[in-house]
This record gives sequence, C-alpha cells and structure tokens, in this order.
Amino acid sequence: MTNLTDLGAVALSRMIARGETSSEEVMAATLDRIAALNPDLTAIVSLRDRDTLMAEARAADAAPRRGWLHGLPLAVKDLQAVAGIRSTWGSPIFADLVPRADDMLPRRLRAAGAILIGKTNVPEFGLGSHSRNPVFGTTANPYDSTRTAGGSSGGAAAALAARLLPVADGSDMMGSLRNPAAYCNVYGMRPSYGLVPHDPVGDTFLHPLSTDGPMARNIEDLAALLETLSQPDPRLPHSLPPEPYAEALDTDPRGLRIGWLGDWGGAYTMEPGILDLCEAALRDFAGMGCEVTPLPPPFPAEKLWQSWTTLRSWAVAARQAIHHADPARRKLLKPEAIWEIERGLGFSAMEVHRASVIRSEWFAAAAALFEDYDALVLPSAQVWPFDKTLDWPHMIGERQMDSYHRWMEVVVPVSLIGLPAISVPAGVSAQGLPMGMQLIGRRGGDRGLLRLAQAWHRATDWPGRRPPPPL
Repeated sequence: MTNLTDLGAVALSRMIARGETSSEEVMAATLDRIAALNPDLTAIVSLRDRDTLMAEARAADAAPRRGWLHGLPLAVKDLQAVAGIRSTWGSPIFADLVPRADDMLPRRLRAAGAILIGKTNVPEFGLGSHSRNPVFGTTANPYDSTRTAGGSSGGAAAALAARLLPVADGSDMMGSLRNPAAYCNVYGMRPSYGLVPHDPVGDTFLHPLSTDGPMARNIEDLAALLETLSQPDPRLPHSLPPEPYAEALDTDPRGLRIGWLGDWGGAYTMEPGILDLCEAALRDFAGMGCEVTPLPPPFPAEKLWQSWTTLRSWAVAARQAIHHADPARRKLLKPEAIWEIERGLGFSAMEVHRASVIRSEWFAAAAALFEDYDALVLPSAQVWPFDKTLDWPHMIGERQMDSYHRWMEVVVPVSLIGLPAISVPAGVSAQGLPMGMQLIGRRGGDRGLLRLAQAWHRATDWPGRRPPPPL
C-alpha cells in the first residue's frame, strides 16, 4: 500500500474528497514523517504544536470543502509573514517575530483550504543559494545529508524530496526555485514576472527581479498550485492574466523546437558531469520527437552579469537598507547582505539606467530567439550539491568566484528579464547526486512550458524513479 506521504497534493485532495482518507490521517502521517526525518534535514522550521494541528485537521474533516488544498498540511517559505507562526527571514533581527497577519501568498493558501503547519528554511533574507542561517542552522540534502539542499527555497525542496510536504511554495530572484529543485530532484517553477502577485507594499514598478512560485514532485501539482497563486491583483502594475494551467496538461511534444544553450559558449564554468548529464537528457527529448538544436551564446554573458549585479544590489539595498542604517541591526547582518546593500546604495541613477538598458537589449534578443524556438534549455546549476559546511563555492575547477553568487550565474539570463522557467530533474551523478535543467519559455508562455514539462515528467519521472535513500 502506498504511504500517504508519498502522494502529491492533487492525489491527496481527490482521496480526501472521495472519503478514501481524511485530513486527520494525512496530518498524522505528515507529522510522524517530519518527526522521524526533519531532525537530520532542518527543512521544516517553526513547526506548530501537534495537538493543535491534529485538532485543525479534524475540524477540516467536519467542515465543507474550501478548495483543492482543503485539509492538506503545508509549510510556507520563511520569507513570508504568516499569522501566528514564527516568521524570521532567517535573520536574528526577526528571530522572535510572530506576525499578526498573513502576507498574500499564505492568505491564498489558507483560502484554498490548506492547514499551515510551519515554515521552510532559508538563507538569511534569501541571499545566496545555500539554506543556512544563524536562527535555525543548515538545511541538508535528502540525497546526501552532508551536502546542501540549495536555496533560497532549500527547505521547501528538501521537504518535498523527503516527502515531508505534498507540495510547496518558493520564491526566485537568482535561481531560488530552480537551484534547490535541481539539487533535490523535484520541480521548481519561476513563473513569468507579474503572474504571481505580491502585497503592494513599497515600490511596485522598479524592481521586477523576484517572484513567488510553486515547487512539486509532479507537474500536475506544480500547475495546480500556480493556479492558486496567480490570481491577479489590480493594485499591481506588471500583472499578467492567469490561465487554467492544470487543465489539458498532456499534449504531444513532437515537433517542438528546443534550443540548447549549454555553458553559454564557455562563459558559465561547469563542474565535470553536469553538461554531460543535461545533454543525455536532451537526447531523451529528441527521442520524444522534439527538435533539439545547440545554439551559440545569444548575448554577451559579461554584459548580463554587469546588468544583473547592479540591479540586484540596488533592489536588495532598497529593501534592506533600513537594517543597515541601524548600527545594532547592522551587526546582525551577514557579510554578503552588507556587501549587497552597500553596493546598491553607491550606484548613481545613471548607472542603474545603463544596467536597465542592457536588460532591455537582452529582452529584445530573447524575444527574437523565441520566434524560432519553443523553449530554451540551460543547466539549473554550475556545481553539484556541495559540502553543507561551506559558506558558498569559492572555486569552480580552476576559476575563482569573485562574489558569493558568481557560481549561480547560469540562472541570470532568465531572472534578468522575468522569463518563465521550470527546473526539471535531469538525472543523478555516479555518486547519486541530483541535477536539473532549466526549461525556459517566452514571457507569458507559462502554460506551454508546463505542458512540455509534463511530457518530460511522463517520460522520465525522476522524483518517482529515484527517491532519496533512507536518511
């Protein structure tokens, strides 16, 4: 008999609706598994009291269904304020904060019927693709607990892979939904910028770099959660109209044109084996009837990096400078946060403008590419899951990394211009470490990208074929 924790959110939802199981049974199985595995993972943090959660599950069983997530246990990424649950952003500044109100994302999960059981771990303020912080410690990879689960949605990815959650939310500025999904053998989707709204707090025009999105072990769950998160908010200027993403997912991929960007002409240094794994996966796409074409670099990588690091530091400073300005709080910030804030505060208006001109030029070049290709592909990461005791990879091969995030550069082409991308599992190394590749679509092409990912999942199902070993 299949364990309840092995099932995805849509499957569990249908079973509860049909009376084949109950929210109480699902909650008990979930909390038992968290108790058994989470001490070695630190994926779930700020877990609520078991008796309270069991009472809420019984109440859900007795109440009318509120939505497709009715009675399912979910944990929210710890970069969101959740009413009644300790919400820290991985920072000592907020180590004891218990908000009184939900941010938009948890409000939408609750409205769909979810029971919020706690949070998923992150790096401090989401900075860096390694989920460790001084409040809760480091999230381990379920495939090798000596290694990182990535970040900043590392807690969410590890919890999904270890079957501690049926589906999860995440966010992505610089690969934070894609890198941890690759490291944990699950799916992570960065939607087109503007598709998933956020609370209209502060500026809503100038910083279109980060977005919330779904993570899952299958594409049906990924699409269903995207539907829940993507209802537009008229108060936001960059909104896109949602679509019925979970409907008619199964389509024939034959004839779809895929452009393979590899290591961007050598600009993105890769650890050995990553390109080989992705190229083997692309042969599977060809076997499914897709036309796969290797492409030369479509835009200078160094110009993308120059634009990205300017706009990212500017955006981080706009959000976090309030902490830097207070000497007591500044002492609690990690060095990478201070570096980003001080860089951002130092830019002139014209430097930011020139960075945005580069962004505009790349958007136009990418739009031309999508006239000839239905999807583009890049690896999801440049290094395999690394030792979790490291702060970040300082070298790739013989190349020195000149910043704490240079080793994540392969995600920048998507993030800079707000394209949709899904990190799909591409297989595992000889050491059993997972890796993924980014399927990238045109802006607003999220539904077509989900259908391509569904065809990949039907053909491969890496999360089902290679679950984590017992911890």
